Amino acid sequence: MTHLMTKLVLQLALVIIVARLLGWFFPKYLKLPKVLGELVSGMIIGPYALGGISLEILHGPIFHMPPGAELAITPELYGFAVVASIVLLFFSGLETDLPTFLKFSGKGSVVGLGGVIVSFVFGDLLTVLLMPQVHSVMDPAALFLGTLSTATSVGITARILSEKRKMSSPEGVTILAAAVLDDVLGIVLLAVVVGISKVSTTHGPIPWAHIGWIALKAFGFWIASTVIGIIVAPKLTRGLKRFKSMDMIASISFGIALLLSGLAELAGLAMIIGAYVIGLALSQTDISHEIQKKMHGVYEFFVPVFFSVMGMMVNFEAMKGIWAFGLVFSLVAILGKLIGCGIPAFFSGFNLRGVLRIGCGMLPRGEVTLIVAGIGLSSGAIGHDLFGVSIMTLLVASVVAPPLLIKSFDGGSGYRKKFAAAGGQHNVQSIELSFPSPRMSRFILELVLDSFRNEEFFVQQMDLDRDIYHVRKDNLTITVILDDTTLTVNTQPEHEQFVRLLMLEEILVLKDFLGGLEGMKSPDMMGAEMLRGMFSSPENNGLEG
Repeated sequence: MTHLMTKLVLQLALVIIVARLLGWFFPKYLKLPKVLGELVSGMIIGPYALGGISLEILHGPIFHMPPGAELAITPELYGFAVVASIVLLFFSGLETDLPTFLKFSGKGSVVGLGGVIVSFVFGDLLTVLLMPQVHSVMDPAALFLGTLSTATSVGITARILSEKRKMSSPEGVTILAAAVLDDVLGIVLLAVVVGISKVSTTHGPIPWAHIGWIALKAFGFWIASTVIGIIVAPKLTRGLKRFKSMDMIASISFGIALLLSGLAELAGLAMIIGAYVIGLALSQTDISHEIQKKMHGVYEFFVPVFFSVMGMMVNFEAMKGIWAFGLVFSLVAILGKLIGCGIPAFFSGFNLRGVLRIGCGMLPRGEVTLIVAGIGLSSGAIGHDLFGVSIMTLLVASVVAPPLLIKSFDGGSGYRKKFAAAGGQHNVQSIELSFPSPRMSRFILELVLDSFRNEEFFVQQMDLDRDIYHVRKDNLTITVILDDTTLTVNTQPEHEQFVRLLMLEEILVLKDFLGGLEGMKSPDMMGAEMLRGMFSSPENNGLEG
């Protein structure tokens, strides 16, 4: 036991250090998503690469493959990856803005559903046509590859949209709503496919009745648990608040996510459904943002481990004869998203420029793709060769998508002229404030967000690595972005005056507070004096400026 734990500690040390370093290097120097760096780190240090080299001090390789094992890593390390996937989907649920998703569910749902259906069909049929060992569209291998073709990584897309200041544009809102639907349908599809993989469908008649029951159970579990969760969440929140400790609230909330994940697995579904449902239910409460803040350290520890461990499972030897299929599958997966999302977008009022933007925005693959592939590999439904194909698809799509999406936003509107009147409601008014220092801009950001919360707005952080916030109440939607010393607030033109007045009210309250500090020099007021000095510095031309 001591030897196993020592090895586990050394493995985790290596995984965390290399994953974080490459996760930092890829976006900074290669301008690629950090998830790719974390994934590549696993490929480099995994058992099929440097991790398979024997070390005398360990009497063998650090990532030793147990003989006859289904997975290339130890159960202990894989256990960390499973918990990491639960953390990942719990956060995905917390970050989902359900009311806004439902509000824009018209165009977004049509686009998302089209992308899911076409991608799934393309992935499933291509596997049957080009893989000799797969004989049926209901073969678990074909179903798993079809399912992993459906997911979209909303994080990569959201970051690009925020940088281009297109988060609240017609294309941006449609992409985000469609991406949420993609993830939900992908997770439910995964539950169905996991159930199907547990029965033999490769020989004899297809048990449609059993498959129908699995699908009904998956959708029923998700819908029932989501509805119950949303109803119970406010009462649960009130109960948790009695502890008067956000650390306690965040810990118990995650404990409940783990509990429901286990119950989902016992019900024959995927664990991640339980985690996503709890996150989704709590996303509608006023403690959602605080839970994310308190658990951010847990997220930053576990999630790179998950992506790195997934990278370790890539068997380069097993992929030798399947590179061509992997490349074709990756291109078809990209084509499936462009066609599946583009055609519904065109009939929803977007022109060809808008269609291209939405199609490119739906291309990146991420966490759900890897979770589907990992479950498929661990269950034996797919081998190391097809798992490698799924990694290749993720890499190709995530490398190709960002430059295409950035380039697609060059030019004019993505709406057709005859829809201009209907699309006018999506015009965005930007309020931009510049400050002399990052410290001042961050202070004002917190002030603005608190003012929205005080007015009972729902405030949601869209990207944990950047200061991008989605603020919503009734039909008023606002995006708040902090970029170093510049604070940008985007809203609809008809709501601009209200937003300006709300921000002005908070700043005037701050002015009165700082003005009241005049002449007070006691040691207890040192922090307040520093604050006042920050706002009255010469480069800011005084507080009034």
